Amino acid sequence: MKNKKDVSSEQDKHIVNPIQWFPGHMAKARRIITENLTKVDIVFELLDARAVISSRNPEIKKITAGKPVLTLLNKSDLADGDVNKKWLEYFKSAGENALLVDCKNFVGINNIYKETTKILSEKVERYKSRGMGGRRIRAMILGIPNVGKSSLFNKLCGASKAKVEDRPGVTLRNQWVSANFKENVGIGLDLLDTPGVLWPKFESEEVGLNLTFIGSIKDSILDSPENAARLCGVLYKKYPENLNERYKLDLPIDSEADNISDYEIFEKIAKKRGFMISGGEIDEERCAKAILTEFRGAKIGRISLEAPEQNL
Repeated sequence: MKNKKDVSSEQDKHIVNPIQWFPGHMAKARRIITENLTKVDIVFELLDARAVISSRNPEIKKITAGKPVLTLLNKSDLADGDVNKKWLEYFKSAGENALLVDCKNFVGINNIYKETTKILSEKVERYKSRGMGGRRIRAMILGIPNVGKSSLFNKLCGASKAKVEDRPGVTLRNQWVSANFKENVGIGLDLLDTPGVLWPKFESEEVGLNLTFIGSIKDSILDSPENAARLCGVLYKKYPENLNERYKLDLPIDSEADNISDYEIFEKIAKKRGFMISGGEIDEERCAKAILTEFRGAKIGRISLEAPEQNL
């Protein structure tokens, strides 16, 4: 399927390109990460499984150079299961360590410690040979806003130690807490939580859009109806059956689809849901909120915005 028009002509005035958002506290957060990296044995890099490329801060690799990294693909329950498998294969072939996790439902959490001790096996044995068998492993959790860092932190620690909210930019200060595992894992683990960090400039508009779709950028930063219309276009291109089924649409899944704009799909959904206001106009704000909320909650289905073939 060829690319469709992004929006109808009356919506062009809303287009924001490129998308930028770099709150002041994020520059401070980056300094905190750099200062504390020397204190940890391993870095847990948390990504959103629905947008692995977009949610991976390109500066993180440079910042963590020399430190072992375990990449955790969180919210895997919301992403396409087949694409999840492809991502695991991709990381393995690239010589990187990766796991699928779902912090909300405690899926894959117990595997984190097992994989960590495997990655650090030589270091752990070295500690034991030096009579330091009681030394605890120290790990830092890194990730951009709203990928689930606080949820992971709390699941590993067995209590709500960090403030958890489904909106970006809530974690503002770093804190050390000991992990609490039900099974005997042999060696302790201390965690350093850090604020979410975005990069100052997105190199592509697609990255910025994907981050708004998954909620890593506040909806108030950009026009929500515009975001929702763009999301409609993405879903129609990647998961047309899901879109048709969820919103009871009859959009063609063939070459005729090239003639349908993102905004026209958005408008059809609004009319199907009865999101109308006086004068026969659609209630854009209400429709946008519904679409974004239902996508983020996997009500439209398990959706992956990116696949390994796009490359990291």
